[in-house]
Amino acid sequence: MIKLFTKILAIIVLVTGMAFAEENFTEVSASHILVRTAAEALQIKKDIEEGGSFEYYAQKYSLCPSGRNGGNLGYFGRGQMVPEFERKAFSLPVGEVSDPIHTDFGWHLIRVNERR
Repeated sequence: MIKLFTKILAIIVLVTGMAFAEENFTEVSASHILVRTAAEALQIKKDIEEGGSFEYYAQKYSLCPSGRNGGNLGYFGRGQMVPEFERKAFSLPVGEVSDPIHTDFGWHLIRVNERR
């Protein structure tokens, strides 16, 4: 009985630790596509959802110099991006493409690549 309890407790600690790490990451690696209008962003998101490559659309349409690299911004921490962008980047599941986000720079589609 004690061995079973010890194993269950070890599993609970492991799962809780993983959840804590997932919620308390300090940096994200993200890519984005910056365009002028919400309509452009919506169309690009639709094209990506239908199987298009995020990197291709970033290279072809993004107004940001990062577009040359498929939109890759690398790792960044909190306080390094404008608030609207940061909120979405830190809440978006890894691999998912955001709905269009508006900032003073234009309309963004964001994809989180990794967290650490």
